[in-house]
Amino acid sequence: MADFLQSNTGLLVVALVLAILVALWLLAANRKTRIELDPRDDGPARRNQALIDAPPAAVPHVEVGFVPLMEPDATIVAMPAPEPALAPAPAPVQAAPAAAPAAAATADDLLLIKGLGPKLRAQMADLGITTFAQIAAWSEADIDRIDAQLGRFQGRIRRESWVEQA
Repeated sequence: MADFLQSNTGLLVVALVLAILVALWLLAANRKTRIELDPRDDGPARRNQALIDAPPAAVPHVEVGFVPLMEPDATIVAMPAPEPALAPAPAPVQAAPAAAPAAAATADDLLLIKGLGPKLRAQMADLGITTFAQIAAWSEADIDRIDAQLGRFQGRIRRESWVEQA
């Protein structure tokens, strides 16, 4: 057996290297991810349409007031009313501070529009767009003008139907 190994060492090394290469090729062929695209697919906008059309996952929380929880068998004890204090003298009327822009006082939460995130909301505020009414009133020319200013977010206005959502 030792004579056979010594006389065929080169052949055994070649066979071993060949076996390792075949094993690596088989492992690599099984690990590749195969992506099959649907030829009817119109791209990301079509795939995300279900998300755009879906109702919001959460309703904005509106806190009405604080209601303390009580034990079911707890007794309610009436507290004595505080004694009335003398009303302080009214402060002299001063000039009102400069009012904030009207748009800031009535700004809507543009994040409720699907496809419009925090960065886009900041860009829209820089452009002076803060309400749903402004977006809903856009014409095709307005959409083209604003879309050109959105940088890497161009095309989202039409693709994600902002005007309809607003």
